[in-house]
Amino acid sequence: MKTVKISLNSIDKVKAFVNEISKFDCDFDLVSGRYVIDAKSIMGIFSLDLSKPIDLNIHADNAALEKVLEVIGKYEVE
Repeated sequence: MKTVKISLNSIDKVKAFVNEISKFDCDFDLVSGRYVIDAKSIMGIFSLDLSKPIDLNIHADNAALEKVLEVIGKYEVE
């Protein structure tokens, strides 16, 4: 598992993010405070506070992880 911080501060970003990660056959969790939701769920994402960066837990092996990190790079924040 790898954790990265991402920012989904607009509706368009959320839609694009879900479309891109839904193509992968691995699990993704978004963690905001004590809430953990499935990152492939648009409704779940909108239940979080999107005004600040949130943690994305990626449950993938090394080969798939590299591809995932390439795709989600544009959402990553420091």
